[in-house]
Amino acid sequence: MKVYEGKLQAKGYRIAIILSRFNQFISGHLLDGALEALGKLGVEEADIEIYKVPGAFEIPLLAKKLAKKKQVDGLICLGALIRGETPHFDYLSAEVTKGLSQVAMEEGLPISFGILTVETIEQGIERAGTKSGNKGYEAALSLIETVSLLKQVKLN
Repeated sequence: MKVYEGKLQAKGYRIAIILSRFNQFISGHLLDGALEALGKLGVEEADIEIYKVPGAFEIPLLAKKLAKKKQVDGLICLGALIRGETPHFDYLSAEVTKGLSQVAMEEGLPISFGILTVETIEQGIERAGTKSGNKGYEAALSLIETVSLLKQVKLN
C-alpha cells in the first residue's frame, strides 16, 4: 500500500497571498502569521507576492487572475468577516467561499482559506494570534502541505 502525504518543506515554492484590507486590525495579524510560517518552511521573501484588496468580495476575482497566470504554486487568502446586524455577512461569506472553491477546482491551483468568519470582533482577535492560535499561520501550513502533495501526485 502506498500512502502519500504532503511535506512541510517549501524551499523554492512561489506563493501569493491575497489580503483583505477590511478589518485590517485582524487581517494584518493573519498576514504576520502566514509570513512567519512560510519563512519557517523555507519560502524566500522574494518568492512571496502580497496583493491587498479592499474587502473579501474582491478576493475570488484576483485569485482567478493569479491562477490563470500560472506563476505561483499556491494562494493563501486572508481576511476577516464579522457578523453584523444585516444578512450581508451571510451572503458575503457564502459567495467568497464558493468563488474560491470554484477557482481552485477549475484552475487546479491550491488555495488556502484563511478568511475568518466570526460572530464577534473578539472571536476574530482570538483567531488572529491570541487564544485560538493564528489562522493565517495555519492557512500557510495547510497550503504548503497541499502543494507538496500535489507535486507528488504529478510525479507519479
